[in-house]
Amino acid sequence: MAQQSTETDWVSRFADEVIAEAERRAAGKVASGASAPVIVCASGLSPSGPIHLGNLREVMTPHLVADEIRRRGYAVRHLISWDDYDRYRKVPAGVPGVDASWAEHIGKPLTSVPAPAGSSYPNWAEHFKAAMADALAELGVEYDGISQTEQYTAGTYREQILHAMKHRGQIDAILGQYRTKKAPAKKSQKPVDEAELEAAEGSGAAGEDDGSSGAAGYFPYKPYCGGCDKDLTTVTSYDDETTELAYTCAECGFAETVRLSEFNRGKLVWKVDWPMRWAYEGVIFEPSGVDHSSPGSSYVVGGQIVREVFDGEQPIGPMYAFVGISGMAKMSSSKGGVPTPGDALKIMEAPLLRWLYARRKPNQSFKIAFDQEIQRLYDEWDKLAAKVADGAAQPADEAAYVRAVGTAAGPLPTTPRPLPYRTLASVVDVTAGHDEQTLRILGELDPANPVTSLDETRPRLDRAEYWITTQVPADQRTIVRDEPDAELLKSLDDTARDSIRLLLEGLDSHWSLDGLTHLVYGVPKVQAGFAADATPKELPPEIKVAQRTFFALLYHLLVGRDTGPRLPTLLLAVGADRVRKLLGG
Repeated sequence: MAQQSTETDWVSRFADEVIAEAERRAAGKVASGASAPVIVCASGLSPSGPIHLGNLREVMTPHLVADEIRRRGYAVRHLISWDDYDRYRKVPAGVPGVDASWAEHIGKPLTSVPAPAGSSYPNWAEHFKAAMADALAELGVEYDGISQTEQYTAGTYREQILHAMKHRGQIDAILGQYRTKKAPAKKSQKPVDEAELEAAEGSGAAGEDDGSSGAAGYFPYKPYCGGCDKDLTTVTSYDDETTELAYTCAECGFAETVRLSEFNRGKLVWKVDWPMRWAYEGVIFEPSGVDHSSPGSSYVVGGQIVREVFDGEQPIGPMYAFVGISGMAKMSSSKGGVPTPGDALKIMEAPLLRWLYARRKPNQSFKIAFDQEIQRLYDEWDKLAAKVADGAAQPADEAAYVRAVGTAAGPLPTTPRPLPYRTLASVVDVTAGHDEQTLRILGELDPANPVTSLDETRPRLDRAEYWITTQVPADQRTIVRDEPDAELLKSLDDTARDSIRLLLEGLDSHWSLDGLTHLVYGVPKVQAGFAADATPKELPPEIKVAQRTFFALLYHLLVGRDTGPRLPTLLLAVGADRVRKLLGG
């Protein structure tokens, strides 16, 4: 029996709406005793270049809704249309193995463009689809992929194409209602940051025209040229009875007459193609980016075309907002500065990335951190996990967490012992990824329950190491001194010398993460005549100043800088003997 909605979050509310719409459509169509139809949710991705984290929202929004519907026991299908029959529009910047010579392929289908040099894939589209498919598998996204190249070249949409051509006048009239209107001003949104990624950016569909009108009239179909394989063609005549279509190519001058009832080298223009597919697949839920959702845009026009031309219904289609990137400047320029889901999954575990999309409503912008902010994000994630475990999380927060850590098919892989990300990052920063040293330090974090194998801390450890080595600039990396700073040690006053003495005397008895935390914060308290465990309420404001001064001194003596990793972690990483040497003990 299907589970009832708990209506705890945006995903549940959309699932309710989609199920109700599916039942409304099915009413009267399903014979008594027949099984209920499959509920179809859809996404569309154009592999015109690296498929970035903004585009991922096009997938995660219907994925989360479809997964909730599946959890309730309904049959659901999440389609991802690979828009690989879109035209190649421009040469993206910064893609390895691609240079200006790829411009000669502009106008061809993406599946007819050579893959970047050195790629193992047969064409441009397959090269970029593969990276996204790998990321979606790691994210636990279950979907049915549909290649639009395969659909069109196999003649799958032949009936729909002939129908659209027969009703081209009606389509032209619908589109004309919007062509005559002044283009709406772009919606003003507070930018997430300067590295904002509009989710629809990079989609070949986003910039498609709505068909060509010439001396022969309007046609919603665009052939790819038989001479040069480009879409710089103009239909010069069409006969509804024989389906004979004539076209010429402005690029190479090629011209031919074909029978559209047999011809498979072309496609419907975007504003007709999208509603055609809604009707063909019976799509009930498909979100779209802000560019598709404004007045006169593809989604709005498509709603009229699907009803009046294809006798179908427009899906429930929430608008989704931008995804921002913090720390994008530190990304490798090899992708033109556009981080992909694969890039994110190298520095964070799949549940955390899922959580970022699950916890915000589609119309809310959010950021994905590649800079120091990722440590705070992980802290927030771990606190939520603890609250969920204790039964103390708010319902919506718990729902987002549950959606992040697993799907209807089961839980996603997790780190057996999820130590704080910032601790792991600090350790691998100091050890430069040396496994034996890393294991020594992690084993000393909690002597009562030591880490005995690095596998206990993976994959989180690997993500933190990759982040440190690829995203943190060299001048921010931690390099422990080889020799003591003799001049600084010699210049210390009695108060500073006493603080170091107290620290060194307490090292052995406090050699754990918690113990060292107590020690380094306690030294200035003891020097001022207070107990080491005195609470902030019991202390005067000057103690915080004294603590900051003490911490800065230790950083200078250990790593030659004012700041660094958290001192307890740094001390563990350096090791007691080396700490004594560098502090002059």
